[in-house]
Amino acid sequence: MKRMSTILAVSIAMASFTGPALAAEHGEVSKVISKQDQQKMINVAHRGASGHAPENTMGAFHKGFEMKADYIEIDVQMTKDGELVVIHDTTVDRTTNGTGKVGDLTFEEIRQLDAGSWFSEAYAGEKVPTFEEVLDAFRGKVGILIELKAPELYPGIEEKIADALIERNMEKTSNGKIIMQSFNHESMEKSKELLPNLPHGILVGASWANVTEEQLAEFADYADYFNPTMNIVTDELVSDVHEAGMEIYPYTSRSQEQALRLFDLNVDGIITDYTEHVYYHPVKNQ
Repeated sequence: MKRMSTILAVSIAMASFTGPALAAEHGEVSKVISKQDQQKMINVAHRGASGHAPENTMGAFHKGFEMKADYIEIDVQMTKDGELVVIHDTTVDRTTNGTGKVGDLTFEEIRQLDAGSWFSEAYAGEKVPTFEEVLDAFRGKVGILIELKAPELYPGIEEKIADALIERNMEKTSNGKIIMQSFNHESMEKSKELLPNLPHGILVGASWANVTEEQLAEFADYADYFNPTMNIVTDELVSDVHEAGMEIYPYTSRSQEQALRLFDLNVDGIITDYTEHVYYHPVKNQ
């Protein structure tokens, strides 16, 4: 009964984001992360607060902002007629009521789609937002982690993104928190040339589990972040990334346990569907 009460108390505290969640059992203590620790751990709302609202929609981005994420992460692609839109998959099939490749559809065709009903009827009618809409709604309010999704499919997308940022005076690190990232590392090299004052990151999958110090040093020539799938993150990898002069934001945490593991590995930030998970951390009694 005592254990059940403790679990209930922790759950209530996590749901409300307020009050300490304390438990003394088997030599361990669970506690709310101190403000100092929270400042050290960057909280990135993956595709917005996508555990609570349909991913890559304004609803998800507003939810991430309301939940006090440090960054909202967005995926940018380009329509057939050259408009920058925010959507993850290279097709619209999974997250809208339409079908087809993003690059084969015009902006007006994509704009007519419902991007919210698949998640919940409460979000029926959500639209696929434009890149510019997201910038205008959130600049100066929350950091934006911009992922170029499959840029090899969209020649010139790096220039278009750079133009949109420069037009809004967002190409300078002092004017707000903007980070660029992509799995396409050549695209990031190109973007860094266009936006030399903005930090850039490279995304990597499981095949990079054995990345060498030499490879990390090469990435560090143009990248400030090495952001891997969380499954390959180890103490050694974190240490090597830091030694190369980069920070590490693993993706994508979807449970409290996963977030706590990453916290214990001393990563710099956590890309998560559930931003509330990043605020709590169990520590052992010394």
